Amino acid sequence: MNKRKAEEAAVHSASWQEGWLQVKVPVPFSLKWVNSYLIPEQQGYTLIDPGLRTDEAINVWDAVLLRHGLHWKDITRIVLTHQHPDHYGLAGYVQERSGAPVFMTRGAHAYAISLWGEGSVFSQQLQSLYAEHGMPAALRAAIAENLETFVNMVSPQPEVTYFEAGSHMMLGGLSWLLIDAPGHANGQLCFYQKERQWMICGDQVLPDISPNVSFVPGEEGNPLKAFLNSLHELGQYGVKLAFPGHRDPFTDFQGRIAELRQHHEQRLDKMAAMLAEEPRSAYDVCEALFGSRLNGNAHQWRFAMSETLAHLVYLERNARITSVSVDGVYQYSAVTP
Repeated sequence: MNKRKAEEAAVHSASWQEGWLQVKVPVPFSLKWVNSYLIPEQQGYTLIDPGLRTDEAINVWDAVLLRHGLHWKDITRIVLTHQHPDHYGLAGYVQERSGAPVFMTRGAHAYAISLWGEGSVFSQQLQSLYAEHGMPAALRAAIAENLETFVNMVSPQPEVTYFEAGSHMMLGGLSWLLIDAPGHANGQLCFYQKERQWMICGDQVLPDISPNVSFVPGEEGNPLKAFLNSLHELGQYGVKLAFPGHRDPFTDFQGRIAELRQHHEQRLDKMAAMLAEEPRSAYDVCEALFGSRLNGNAHQWRFAMSETLAHLVYLERNARITSVSVDGVYQYSAVTP
């Protein structure tokens, strides 16, 4: 291995207990990297969440595998916590090179196909949703263009084997419980090992940053309620070490859950207070809360707008705010006690 590749592999990988390998796969946006985990099995390795397909990510994988004396064929199973492109994107590529099966939930796979399958209408649905909530046409067009760039970063699509919450899976010679973890992504799973008290938590519980909770076409429901309920459930598990999808593994799992719940309660209160001052569209609320930090970034605007909608849906269904369509755009206002 040449010096550059050796340095790259060292920066992007870290060893944990039981021979686990954390691979920090780069992504071309503010999160910087997504965590993949290589778990040694009796034969080969299980790979959790291979990352987004970019040339940079593939170069990192090549360097890390070389550094640890591994080959693509040593990957015997690919497990996806959820369907978001930074976790799912390389699954088909790795499957082609390793021959390994790809496991994800039926719901997660259905969402992936709705975004990137042949004949997808997700982008048009998203633009319509944003239009009726006040987003300007130029920004909607920029978001649609940004969405299109992800097609190559999730191709080829993998052949998928389904597993489901409530079942158990052997990982690293131990039995893990698969836990339904909706809100950030319907169909997402967390994996819990009771004896070691380890949790593979995907993007449901992250240190330092708050997982995005989005209201999107095809998954309308009440995503923030689902997320908060999931946090309550996950808080019942004793966890000594958590392996997240972003940032580094951490120990204070219950403490972080409490912080996330408080974060969303504070945001809900702030939105309700804003709407008590004057009626606003979801776009107006989003711009007031996040606009100064988004700097015209279409990718971040999509996250911010859908998260704003998730909070407004939660408030409206809890009768704290109400909405009315004015000239085709929904205006939200606080409910007077």
